[in-house]
Amino acid sequence: MQKTIEQLVLDALAAAVADGDLALSATPEPSVERPRDPAHGDWATTIPLRLARELGRSPREIAEIIAARIAQSEQIAAVEVAGPGFINLRLSNAALQQLIRDAREQGEAFGRADVGQGQTINVEWISANPTGPMHVGHGRWAALGSALSNVLTHANWQVTREFYINDAGNQMDIFGLSVALRYLELFGRPIEMPDDCYGGSYIIDIARGIADEDGERWLDADENERLIHMRERGYRLMLDNMTDFLERIGVHFDTWFSERSLYCKDATTGASPLDETLATLDAGGYLYKEDGATWFRTTDFGDDKNRVLIKADGSYTYFAPDIAYHLNKFARGSECLIDIWGADHHGYIPRMMAACEALGHAGRLRVLLGQLVNLFRGGEVVRMSKRTGEMVTFEELVDEVGADATKYLMLARSTDQTIDFDIEVAKKQDASNPVYYVQYAHARICSLLRKAEEREPLALDTADLSLLVEAAELDLARVFGKMSEVVEGAARDLAPYRLTHYAEELATSFHSFYTRCQVIGDDRAKTCARLYLADATRSVLALVLKLLGVSAPERM
Repeated sequence: MQKTIEQLVLDALAAAVADGDLALSATPEPSVERPRDPAHGDWATTIPLRLARELGRSPREIAEIIAARIAQSEQIAAVEVAGPGFINLRLSNAALQQLIRDAREQGEAFGRADVGQGQTINVEWISANPTGPMHVGHGRWAALGSALSNVLTHANWQVTREFYINDAGNQMDIFGLSVALRYLELFGRPIEMPDDCYGGSYIIDIARGIADEDGERWLDADENERLIHMRERGYRLMLDNMTDFLERIGVHFDTWFSERSLYCKDATTGASPLDETLATLDAGGYLYKEDGATWFRTTDFGDDKNRVLIKADGSYTYFAPDIAYHLNKFARGSECLIDIWGADHHGYIPRMMAACEALGHAGRLRVLLGQLVNLFRGGEVVRMSKRTGEMVTFEELVDEVGADATKYLMLARSTDQTIDFDIEVAKKQDASNPVYYVQYAHARICSLLRKAEEREPLALDTADLSLLVEAAELDLARVFGKMSEVVEGAARDLAPYRLTHYAEELATSFHSFYTRCQVIGDDRAKTCARLYLADATRSVLALVLKLLGVSAPERM
C-alpha cells in the first residue's frame, strides 16, 4: 500500500508540473509515512516542505496544489492539508476492502517485498562446536537465523541457510580425550581428567555407548588411535543429534559446512583453501612476519591493531580459517553474507570486515550480534538442569516449553536486547503469553469457520466486501496493509522481531473485530463478508507465524 500511495503523490506532482502549476526541474521522491496519530489519516507526506525553497513558494500553497489532484483518486476518501504544509490522506473504503481481498487471494504471497531484488545471500548461524549439547543461547540463534532467512526470502532474496561446523582444532582433540578417559573409567581403569577436559554427563553417555558396542576393544589400543576413534565417534554422535534436533523443531539448513574441509589439500595443486587464502593475502601485500609469527595488516582497513594468522609454533589462530571460510562462501556465489554472532564477538567484527575488504568483497558482509538469554522459572534465575544438575540445554528447554513458544519468545525482542526467558510464562495458556495469544487467534478463526460451515456452507469467494464498512472491520484491513512494510523493514534491518509485534497487533485487531461485530448472523450477505474477512485474517496470521517458524494450530 505504501508504494501505491507514493505513486499517487508522484502522479499528482507530475500533473501539477504538466499543468504549469509547479515549475519543477525534476520530480523528487514522494516518500510517505504513517502519521503518529491515526486521527490524522492513514498516510502523510511532507513533500511540500521539501519543495518550498526550490519553488520559492509557501509549503501550504504547494500542498494545496498537490492535494487537489490526489483527491481525485478512488483510493483516497479524504485529503487534508495540515500545519505548515503536511498532506494527510485517508484511504477509501474501497481501497481497504481491496486489501482484504488481496490478503485472502494472495495467500502466502501476500506482503512480499523486493528488498533483495533476486540477489543471492548466505545466512550463517548457530555454528556450535560438535563437542557438546547446544545451550540456551544457541536457541536464540536458531530462532533468529531461521526466521531471518524466511523474511529475506519473502523480501526476494535467494537465501542459502548455512551451519558452520567448528570441527577442527584443539577443542576436538580435547573432546576425544575426554571421551577416551571416561571410556577407560567405565572399565575400572584409573584416570585423571585434565582441567580443560569436557566434564558433562553427556561425555559419560557417549563413552558408555561406545563401550556397549565395542566392549574392551580400545582398552589397550594405541593411545593416539583410541583418542582419534573416540573423537570421531563422539563427533558423529553429537553432530547427528544436533541435525536431528534442529530438523525436528523446524530449523532447516541447506548447507552444513565442515571447518575441516578448509585444511584439505587439493590433489592437483597440493594447496588447501586455507593455503590459497593466505597466498592471496600475501600477494596483496597484507601479510608480514614478526617474532616468528605471520601477521595480517588489518589496520590498513580500519582495525585497531594487526592480527596474527600463524603463531610462532606454526599453528593457526581462529582468525585464519575464518577468513578462508568467508572467502569460500563468496566463491560459492553469494553476493552478500550475514553472520549471526554472540555479543561477545563484537571486537571480532572489524578484523573480519578487514579480511573481506582485502579479498575484494568490501561491504558484502553484515554481522548481526545478539545479547544473552537469561533463564528464569517463576521469576527465579535458573542456572542448572533439574535432571542433570548441569547447564540447561536448548533441547531441554524445548522439551519442557515446546518449540513454538521457545522460538517465538526468543524472537520477541531486538537482538541488541537481553532476553529474560521465563519458563513458567512460556507454558501459560492465556493472553499473558504472546505466542499463545497469537496462535489462539488463528485457532479461534478456524473454529469460527467450522461453525459457519456446519450451520450453512457459504461461497466466500462471492462475498460482497462493500458491506464491510464498520470501523472494526476497516481497522483490521488497515493492519493487513502494514504487512509488506513490516516485511520490508524486517529484511532491510535484519529485524524479524518486528513480525512478532505485527502478529500481536493483528491478533488484537481481530479480537476487537470479533467482539464488536457479530460474524455469524441472520443477514446472509453480511455473514459471508465477515467470514471472508475472518478467513483473510487467518491467512495472514498463518503466513506471519510461518515466517517466524511457528505453527498455526487449528485447534487449541
